[in-house]
Amino acid sequence: MINFVRNLVTTDPNLGFFIPENGDVSHLSTIDKNIKQTISKFLSSNLKFSKEKKIFSLDISLNQKLFLVIIEKNLKTYELNLLGANFKSLISNEKKIKKINFFGNINFFKNKRLECEIIKEFAYGFELKSYNFEKYKTQKKGFLQEIFFASTDYEQLKKEYNYLSSVKKGVYLTRDLISEPPNKLFPKKYVDEIKKLSSLGLKVKILDEKIMKTLGMNALLGVGQGSTKESFLVTIEWNGATKKSEQPLAFVGKGVCFDTGGISLKPARFMEEMKYDMAGSAVVVGLMKSLALRKAKINAVGVVGLVENMPGGNAQRPGDIVKSYSGKTVEILNTDAEGRLVLA
Repeated sequence: MINFVRNLVTTDPNLGFFIPENGDVSHLSTIDKNIKQTISKFLSSNLKFSKEKKIFSLDISLNQKLFLVIIEKNLKTYELNLLGANFKSLISNEKKIKKINFFGNINFFKNKRLECEIIKEFAYGFELKSYNFEKYKTQKKGFLQEIFFASTDYEQLKKEYNYLSSVKKGVYLTRDLISEPPNKLFPKKYVDEIKKLSSLGLKVKILDEKIMKTLGMNALLGVGQGSTKESFLVTIEWNGATKKSEQPLAFVGKGVCFDTGGISLKPARFMEEMKYDMAGSAVVVGLMKSLALRKAKINAVGVVGLVENMPGGNAQRPGDIVKSYSGKTVEILNTDAEGRLVLA
């Protein structure tokens, strides 16, 4: 969890500092003199011998630990994200570390905009790495670790970080959906999860098998006809553009909640991973959530086809011919080539 505050409490047990690659600590002028001197001495004896290392930790007493994060000039966004993720990895097994206070008045680049981006993108990487999925585990190992960034610009940072926080929540939803086991997240249950997004202002429309048959969506229906689980097509709309007539961006995702390959059965090895065959649809759903949370000034529509590709007495066969929604006829040569049929 990420927080932004005005003041750094230097007596807290875990403190973090951003340090330029040259080891200069002049930006720490407001920090306790003893802490500053300790950092300077440590860097002078360690930085030049560990040029590849970007994160250092040192105990300055029995009750206090310091973390030093080296920031190079002109780091790309993903590199800052990776730095935040690596920091989370470093402390992830330290159950005693529940909270870390970071000094957010960087100042060493003399560029407020850049320094704000450093903190936000580092924090975003930290949060993405903090994700875990323990919903079905009898023994849960995860625990909360928080970062408090202390900065005179904390209100602005908090406001701007809302954007990345909204993206993170969409990413977390995508990961949650992908991580669910197939006996829990089958098409109907998936529809129920998508319906929850209506509370964010998204317009959700659900087409069941009866409606799809009337519309002629036989390619999608053919994929799911071997399963006892009903198939669905769901549209998710966000209308945030100033001009309501503005053409929407469209995102389409395949939602095969489990893909056995159908009659053209896949090999048994690694088949458990076929629960991930709905990942494309999960990205679309997570994206639509992010757009709604950050009140994006665009019109967008997400479309997901939700099916199970299973063998059975009513399953689609190699050699079958179906007519798609566009009116084109398709001959099925291999029932494991179901993705293009779901999206047709």
